[in-house]
Amino acid sequence: MPHIAVLIGMAVVALGMVLTPGPNMMYLVSRSISQGRTAGLISLSGTGVGFLIYLVMANLGMAAIFVVVPWLYITLKVVGAGYLFYLAWKTLKPGGHSLFETRALALDSRRKLFRMGLTTNLLNPKAAIMYMALIPQFIHPGAGSVVLQGFVLGAVQISVSMIVNAAIIFAAGAIAVFMKRRPSWIRWQRWVTGALLGAVGTKLAADAFTSATL
Repeated sequence: MPHIAVLIGMAVVALGMVLTPGPNMMYLVSRSISQGRTAGLISLSGTGVGFLIYLVMANLGMAAIFVVVPWLYITLKVVGAGYLFYLAWKTLKPGGHSLFETRALALDSRRKLFRMGLTTNLLNPKAAIMYMALIPQFIHPGAGSVVLQGFVLGAVQISVSMIVNAAIIFAAGAIAVFMKRRPSWIRWQRWVTGALLGAVGTKLAADAFTSATL
């Protein structure tokens, strides 16, 4: 089983990812603002199923990949760290977008809401990189079953993502109005998120360098 410090680190990365603007968040927030909380939660259920699909697919082949291609472990660390740096830059750069952008949208059926939540997540590069490049960085072969660690870490990521997204869905309308009236808060949210992602990316890059030199 992963050490508590590893679980906390995974939770921090998952929090940084879920708070960074991306396809999932933009879809969930836009639906919640335009069609209500129920629509947002239905869409979120599709997103959750997408995470479970990634979780199973990633862990079924993870142990074999690390055994057959050991250098891939270091490569995944480098790719994951690079992606975190990219997200940090995208969040902090001038002209970065806020999560809460109000706009008029056509009403969708519950089936379409679920399907779009699922499809958006399956096609979301953030979700793919999370399971293929970021989560493997927190796995230590000496800590036990690689597959079990992958499922535990994935469960932490999914829990953080679902809880935070659900909270944002319930507060989407009020937050949108609040942010619109206080532009400085948008900049604050962007800087905190960007700094968090950059710090974790730096640590993971250092870990990758250490692994490569051993």
